[in-house]
Amino acid sequence: MQKFDFLVIESDQARVESVLSAIHFLGYRPQHAAACSEIDDATQAWRAVYVGNVDDDAEAERQFALLGAAAGHIPLLVASDSPWVERFSAESSPFAGRMAMLEFPLRYEKMAEAMRNIYARLLGGQAGGSRFVGNSGPMVRVNALIRQVAPFDSSVLVLGESGTGKEMVARAIHGHSPRRDKPFVAINCGAIPAELLESELFGHEKGAFTGAISARKGRFEMAEGGTLFLDEIGDMSLPMQVKLLRVLQERAFERVGGNKTQRCDVRIIAATHRNLEQSIANDQFREDLFYRLSVFPLELPSLRERLDDLSTLVNEFNQRLARRGLGVVRFSAGAMQALRAHAWPGNVRELSNLVERMAILFPHGEVRSSDLPEKYRGQHAVDEVHGSALLALMEDQPLPTEAGVQPVADALRMLPVEGLDLKDHLADIEVGLIRQALDATGGVVAHAARLLHMQRTTLVEKLRKYGLQNSIAV
Repeated sequence: MQKFDFLVIESDQARVESVLSAIHFLGYRPQHAAACSEIDDATQAWRAVYVGNVDDDAEAERQFALLGAAAGHIPLLVASDSPWVERFSAESSPFAGRMAMLEFPLRYEKMAEAMRNIYARLLGGQAGGSRFVGNSGPMVRVNALIRQVAPFDSSVLVLGESGTGKEMVARAIHGHSPRRDKPFVAINCGAIPAELLESELFGHEKGAFTGAISARKGRFEMAEGGTLFLDEIGDMSLPMQVKLLRVLQERAFERVGGNKTQRCDVRIIAATHRNLEQSIANDQFREDLFYRLSVFPLELPSLRERLDDLSTLVNEFNQRLARRGLGVVRFSAGAMQALRAHAWPGNVRELSNLVERMAILFPHGEVRSSDLPEKYRGQHAVDEVHGSALLALMEDQPLPTEAGVQPVADALRMLPVEGLDLKDHLADIEVGLIRQALDATGGVVAHAARLLHMQRTTLVEKLRKYGLQNSIAV
């Protein structure tokens, strides 16, 4: 009997299939709530819940009450147009702090990012203790700046390439601030059409435009007393920039279609990967808005500038995967050397995706440089060596001279500047030889054992130790 772990509460049949497919692609086993005979019996099994539009209010109330009472650890994804958004984002909601909103049309990348952000918050414990992972010089500076600016209501402009973690910076600032117990609301200004952004930010009254069948709060109202994070502010249209500037100056706004002025008390944190000063020169961004937002600019380093954090980040992502029930992975010395040489255009997000992909392919196993996707391998293959060269090195014999062996042997003799774990390094060498023996013998353990001059039972034990059972011929 299949076990489901992701509950989907959605009455819009046009969305059900796309939501189920996206969740399945993320590695979960989704089940539509309509197929649940008794949600009560399965409550403890759900690892996450999606809520969209719900036709039966009474049934929805029962489901939400059960989920809220019995599963305080469950992350929640809510469609941004769901009528339940305000309820779940309220301070008194049992889902406070573990909820993210999804925009439609649904994109896999956005759903994956939303889940990562929720789990990062859950793993980080209370918001007040949140910090960036990494002990490199650039990250020590970033964490110090976060703690420095957090207690004040000054606007912060977070700069950095895509994938460096700008929203996590905003959440960390909010978590260290006096507003930590109030809402943190995020909106991607570049993902919403210009004609809809005003309604998303300021809300609208019933009948304000076609389709506005009821009044709706905007993000400014949702974030009242807390923090509003304006992601990709550099993609906002010039007319919308004018309206935002007025709100920041006067701390007041009107809903679309309304004439009642509403005061607002929110802290603004904006972020962009663009060079706003260049955008100002190109008449694409208002200079007065730039100075209003950049009271405290905070620039994030790219992953290329903090490679010393690579191992720490891999360990952090492994912990997150373990919390999700996925198998953790171990990267060999050669694989780590290859990763250090990669350019990382997608930064930390790219690394997170890679670790998760490898965890799916090699659960609880080891990843060698040859196991990495081609673009990550580069010229580094320290653990992909000829067995004869390694045996010669270990037994202090003359080295074979065939092409390619001597440079590899020289590389093996070199101690990295940062040092290495000798036990792990020798284990990498052993695994490399075992894999080569299995490859050469078609995965037949007895034949591979003879090539390695060891008993078959000894090799079987090593296969179990290193998680290489999948390499055995069936």
